[in-house]
Amino acid sequence: MLGIARRVAVVAVVLCLGGCADLGYYWQSVHGQISLMAAARPVDDWIADPHTPAPLKARLELAQRIRHFAVTELDEPDNASYHRYADLHRSAVVWNVVAAPPYSLTLKTWCFPIAGCVGYRGYFDEAAAQREAAGLRAQGLEVSVYGVPAYSTLGWLNWAGGDPLLNTFIDYPEGELARIIFHELAHQILYVPGDTVFNESYATAVEIMGSARWLSERASPAAREQYARYETRRQQFRALTTATRRQLMLIYKGNKATAVDRSDMEALKNRAMQEFRDNYAKLKASWGGYAGYDHWVAGANNASFGALAFYDELVPEFEALFAREGSRWPRFYDAVKQLARLPKDERIKALDQMAGPISGETNGG
Repeated sequence: MLGIARRVAVVAVVLCLGGCADLGYYWQSVHGQISLMAAARPVDDWIADPHTPAPLKARLELAQRIRHFAVTELDEPDNASYHRYADLHRSAVVWNVVAAPPYSLTLKTWCFPIAGCVGYRGYFDEAAAQREAAGLRAQGLEVSVYGVPAYSTLGWLNWAGGDPLLNTFIDYPEGELARIIFHELAHQILYVPGDTVFNESYATAVEIMGSARWLSERASPAAREQYARYETRRQQFRALTTATRRQLMLIYKGNKATAVDRSDMEALKNRAMQEFRDNYAKLKASWGGYAGYDHWVAGANNASFGALAFYDELVPEFEALFAREGSRWPRFYDAVKQLARLPKDERIKALDQMAGPISGETNGG
């Protein structure tokens, strides 16, 4: 493991040359990745170990079936990733920090050698993330810190064992476990530096379509029923947050254009946020008191609403593109790669065009 750690560090140094101003942040990233890799062992070893609890063995076996499905049915990469498992003894693998101005949903960006410029900064230590958040708040920004169960190294470390399964998500319901594996492997097929919305919307579309197929073809009726309940709540919550996000965007855009007094803008913003909380309370009551979104709602602000756009803004377009490509995964990936080669300002327009109705079809059906 020491040899691998040294190679990872050397690769990281080379990638950082000329581009890493904050060495303290950079080295915590390297150390965190090395520690994660050191904790990982092959899944077969965990399963063969008599000290491994039976429930964990069952989850690891399920994860391997999902991993095989990703290769054979979704044409995702057949490589080292997700054939090892690590227990990190914490609730998240990293904590992301996002920040936005008081009257905007546009996130502050940070730039990195591989990922390009992105609207978040990840920390392997929650306390370090909170210190970064405190500094950003002192600058007058609204900040959100949230735990992330998984992330992709984009295939760069498959030579060292790849991305492992983690305790942070291994116990997720079957449909959610499938979604995470499909999502992260999708990033290994394609990642466009500096375009978070494109990358995450694409991977989210893959996870949604892939998990739907897994559930329909491989999951038990109980797993499908469990997922259906979860997905219903998620879609209802997503509809609520999307509506609130659009409302906030209109408030900020309209008032900026008309130079409305800041106190008036603050009042409109507070009203929108109160409506959001009131509507969430109604949703929660309809769910029988399910509290899975309580923490997010309690801390909701411009930063957290801005971050939501990463994951769902372009999902319908990618789903339509998949259908247009005959629901065939290789053709879909090729089409997405074509889009990725375009300049960023042309990419979304081209996606809209490629995802449009097939010749001879009309919106009226």
